[in-house]
Amino acid sequence: MTSADSDTGLLAPGWAASPAAAESGDGAFLRALLDAEAALTRAQVTLGMAPARATTAVTEAADPSHFDLASLAERARAGGNPVIPLVADLTRAAGEEYGPYVHRGATSQDIMDSAMMLVAHRTLGPLLADLDRCQRSLARLAAGHRDTPMPGRTLTQHAVPTTFGLKAAGWRSLALDARDRVTAVRDSLPAQLGGAAGTLAAFTAYGAHDATALPAVYATELGLRAPALPWHTLRTPVADLAGCLAFTAGALGKLAADVLTLSRTEIAEVAEGNGGASSAMPHKANPVRSTLIAAAARRAPHLAATLYGALVAEDERPAGAWHAEWEPLRDLLRLVGGAARDAAALTEGLRVRPDAMREHLDLTHGLIVSERLSAELSPVLGRARAKELLTELARRAYEEGRELSELLAEEEELRDFDLSSLTDPAHCTGSAGELTDRALERP
Repeated sequence: MTSADSDTGLLAPGWAASPAAAESGDGAFLRALLDAEAALTRAQVTLGMAPARATTAVTEAADPSHFDLASLAERARAGGNPVIPLVADLTRAAGEEYGPYVHRGATSQDIMDSAMMLVAHRTLGPLLADLDRCQRSLARLAAGHRDTPMPGRTLTQHAVPTTFGLKAAGWRSLALDARDRVTAVRDSLPAQLGGAAGTLAAFTAYGAHDATALPAVYATELGLRAPALPWHTLRTPVADLAGCLAFTAGALGKLAADVLTLSRTEIAEVAEGNGGASSAMPHKANPVRSTLIAAAARRAPHLAATLYGALVAEDERPAGAWHAEWEPLRDLLRLVGGAARDAAALTEGLRVRPDAMREHLDLTHGLIVSERLSAELSPVLGRARAKELLTELARRAYEEGRELSELLAEEEELRDFDLSSLTDPAHCTGSAGELTDRALERP
């Protein structure tokens, strides 16, 4: 039976049971905190600052199953962070001989920041895998519908014809932009090690011949980047995470917004492969994946804003700034990781309805090609006359319920003009095909 106070994502279907949730839950943070502590001891052993046996003793003691999360959370209130009670418990677990080598020379923020970077690194792995699934399925859609015509819409209205292939290629471009940004940030995530005020002073006191060498060895133990400087109040790594995650949420949100619009009952040009059921209306198949992605895209900017606000961190270690980052960063990781999972499923199962797209191209009685006609007729009739004629015929098309091509054919001054290809929306998609091909060249 699940504990009543466990964080299972009951109110967060967008990330519940996702890889991002597994890599960023309390258990995952505990594992990262313990990994950060054990890595610090190993790094000091490497530099001759601790006996070799301390490596085994502390690493074995840092087993998450030996620690009580609820107790750590309760005791964290006394010092304002969970590292303080964790160090006490880990020191006891390492034993009298090797306990003194736990956390030696570090400050709580060193461990908390390093653990946060570990959690981010581990969570971004499956997120990137889902982004790759998404871009691959979008590439297939773009190639398969390279020449599938559909109405292009601007300011909610039909504008000129486009293709579904170009639309899917645009979605893929955003997914690739997100992938590239997340990859760059993930590869740059640094360990944190500076001691009480970022001077590494305590490590020298504990026997380091060159304390400045320790952060790089520590980072290697963690699989993170070596920091150029301690970054207790230089929060670029967190801001970079905020930026790439918020961008990813927005990029996937664009895809979701388009699918939500195009899957409306009265449009129905696309549909999710497995729509969600309604609790009251048996006939409905709701676009649930798109809905959850859209919800994530609405929340992400505000979480990122909190992380950007933490950049204003006073002194050598601030009061409240780094503490304010933990929850919104985890929320962002979960939220965007869940959105990437949903985007992969959405695009892999998306159903495209070319017949509906073709039908909608005719809703405006052929007026959707008026821009192309204006460009073609201006050299023949003159720009002013072409505009005057098309404006008049547009009015008549709506009032008389007739096709623009039919009305154009009745115009004496156009008797010798070949209008057949110019009035077919499928022949008026411009360079959509070539643009799609170009977009698909991007790996």
